[in-house]
Amino acid sequence: MKASMQRALIILALGLTLGLPFYLRPRHVSVPRVAETLVVITPHNEALRSEYSRGFHDWYFARTGQSIAIDWRVIGGTTEITRFIESEYLASFQRYWTAQLGRPWSMTVQGAFANPVWQPTGVAGATEALELTARRAFLDSSVSCGIDVFFGGGPYDYIRQAAAGRLINSGVMQQHPEWFTDEVIPATFTGEPYRDPAGLWVGTVLSSYGMIYNRDAYARLGITAEPRAWEDLQNPKLQGEVALCDPTKSSSIAKAFENIIQQQIQLRWEQLAINPSRDRASWESQAIAEGWVNGLRLVQRIGANARYFTDTSQKPPIDVIQGNSAVGLCIDFYGRGSDLATARRVNGAGERVGYFSPPDGTVLSPDPIAVLRGAPHFSAAQAFMEYALSLDGQKLWNFKVGKPGGPERYELRRLPIRRDFYRAEFAAARTDPDVNPYATTNPLIYHPAWTGGIVAEMALVIRVMCQDTHPELVEAWREIIKAGLPPAALAVMSDMTSVSYAEMQGRIKQALSAKDKVEAVRLARELAGIFREQYLKAAALARATPR
Repeated sequence: MKASMQRALIILALGLTLGLPFYLRPRHVSVPRVAETLVVITPHNEALRSEYSRGFHDWYFARTGQSIAIDWRVIGGTTEITRFIESEYLASFQRYWTAQLGRPWSMTVQGAFANPVWQPTGVAGATEALELTARRAFLDSSVSCGIDVFFGGGPYDYIRQAAAGRLINSGVMQQHPEWFTDEVIPATFTGEPYRDPAGLWVGTVLSSYGMIYNRDAYARLGITAEPRAWEDLQNPKLQGEVALCDPTKSSSIAKAFENIIQQQIQLRWEQLAINPSRDRASWESQAIAEGWVNGLRLVQRIGANARYFTDTSQKPPIDVIQGNSAVGLCIDFYGRGSDLATARRVNGAGERVGYFSPPDGTVLSPDPIAVLRGAPHFSAAQAFMEYALSLDGQKLWNFKVGKPGGPERYELRRLPIRRDFYRAEFAAARTDPDVNPYATTNPLIYHPAWTGGIVAEMALVIRVMCQDTHPELVEAWREIIKAGLPPAALAVMSDMTSVSYAEMQGRIKQALSAKDKVEAVRLARELAGIFREQYLKAAALARATPR
């Protein structure tokens, strides 16, 4: 009898274990049938994708009476996305060129069809160069990569895609000309382009860059002043405590490094401009060359303090919050969002983690949106772009959860691009009511001519200088600090002759632009060897310094 009761109890417990999860699971909500599915590729996180899926569906249904779903394609950061898009268009155009046009494929065609250097005009002539014919065929085609919308990233990537011909005009500028004014979405601000003149892409939200830091970690390290400038990240006490991201994998962090260099050029500009006897052209050229070197030297020392270089820009804020790193370089919404998350856990005050964006050290860059050539669902893509730029779509970026027009689950804490969003009537609903990017004092003015054409080259140099040679750099920096920062050792470590501004515009740019990609690999190996030798020599000099 006793054994029977035990078996019964075991069976009952097993039944409850198996059955309770099904009984307690949320009530099943049937998914409505959708009339169309929009394909969007993006580096944006799950919180944004969730809120935009719901918001766009509701907006679209209210206007059309039809349901729509978004098929999000998430393959990594913006760099990975652009590589994927480019490879898909290459394969698609090759099929079009050979199967539909019946022409033989060649490396000449491959190198020309998406190359903005080739600009066909008028009607094709009988003796037109093959490069022009290939380019004309691509621009006149509806060749597709199978994706409708590119959403998020940085303007650099969109400018490149627009020049290549992979973006098309959505028509939103023609639909809503009242949006594209200085009072709503300006063409430029602080030197940054906020939209393509032909409407091939438009910014949707603004990003700046700064430092997220852990106050407990700073106290542990004996650092009393919180970071307020990029130079603070070179503090010798921060050895092994700075969380960084590979700039060749994250366009946002590449932009942050570019900001650091632009600021150094601007500082040198201001110093040289004091002399009224020199003409502008001469001192501007000197300011760019010397400011470039100063910027790389600052980045090098920040890299020497790095704990690691990660592939994703989302990791540094997480590590700083957890106390694994004292400070990290990040995009503003990661910093503000992390601060908010910590505030909810630490006595409601958020005192453990802080974020600061140097107003004179970062520009306000747009995160654009664009319709891709050959978009399979063009009308839906057009509607999505319209929604993203409407006040309805803009509210999702900075409204509190539960506020009318705001998000349902996630507060995104980002800054909408529309200038008319920053009105008094929205203040009570906003997560950051005191922040108005258009009222920023002492902003960094971005000069595209200085570094805009060598962003990819800059990212490669920083990777080689700081990441590929990290053990040697860290050792050199450690020995130099122990020796009291001897000038001779510092000069060897920070010698930028091999990556001067002239070298960047010359052979480094040529190597990265070469058809043979092996050239870029050779260059990276060569530069790594140069820096590795410098670091070993600098460490030896520091050890030999009398103490």
